[in-house]
Amino acid sequence: MDISLIIPAKDEEQSIPELTQWISRVMQTHGFSYEVIYIDDGSTDDTWAEIKKASESNPSIQGLKFNRNFGKSAALQTGFKVAQGDVVITMDADLQDSPDEIPELYKLIKEQKFHLISGWKKKRHDPISKTLPSKFFNYITRKMSGINLHDFNCGLKAYDARVVKSISVYGDMHRFMPVLSKWAGFTKIGEKVVEHRERKYGHSKFGWQRLISGFLDLLTLMFVGKFSKRPMHFFGTMGILSFLFGFFLTVMILWEKLDSVFISKIPLKREIAEQPIFYLALVALIIGVQLFLTGFLAELLARQSVSKKDYLVIEKV
Repeated sequence: MDISLIIPAKDEEQSIPELTQWISRVMQTHGFSYEVIYIDDGSTDDTWAEIKKASESNPSIQGLKFNRNFGKSAALQTGFKVAQGDVVITMDADLQDSPDEIPELYKLIKEQKFHLISGWKKKRHDPISKTLPSKFFNYITRKMSGINLHDFNCGLKAYDARVVKSISVYGDMHRFMPVLSKWAGFTKIGEKVVEHRERKYGHSKFGWQRLISGFLDLLTLMFVGKFSKRPMHFFGTMGILSFLFGFFLTVMILWEKLDSVFISKIPLKREIAEQPIFYLALVALIIGVQLFLTGFLAELLARQSVSKKDYLVIEKV
């Protein structure tokens, strides 16, 4: 099968029929063998009824229904598991992504051997309250991940099938699919300028809150990506720095005490236990030991998980 098209949908009953017809027309024109996987993410309208109608009229269309709203990441992960196409393409169900982009995305994956192509909505039809936070979010993600993309959160993306079978998407990590792919070893990542169409039905499901949650998710992803297999490198380093800082302060305190007793013989203005620096040194030493022990325990857990994990083999002769 050439293409698996995964489309999460929530309360998009008006868009499903038009989107389905549009996709079928594009696929037939270019002669692709394909499947469309709709995931109803806890819709409260007749989205599921429309998906069932589409499936009954076209055997290439299938639908999966969640019992409640689990989010876009859960929908994508579920679709990735069942996808059978050589190229997996994701898009939104609100008609803001154009199915006419599918043939070019397919060529970039199959002919130019990209692992992932991310859409770039260079000209957007969104209010400034949405575009400005998005630009800031993309700038931060670009700098932290080292991946030179302009639009990480675009729902229109194309993947080599090996990519989606080797990554796990959870929480709100769907925003960082290029970063997840990079950590999995699929580094040939590109982008394509795509059409951003004005919303025809319904309203946006996202608000300004996703800027904060997205930044927190990015920090989590960067930490897990860099240190999940070697946590001692992080906790151990921080622990040693904290311990050395506390040790340095302790030496200063002891030297001051010895100087007052044996060298200058000038009594201290305050006893050691009455000085703030004493408690700072004590806290730094304790935190240093705790961080080091945390890294040691995390390293043991990481080694156990690695021993149970099957690594991805992408080719065999």
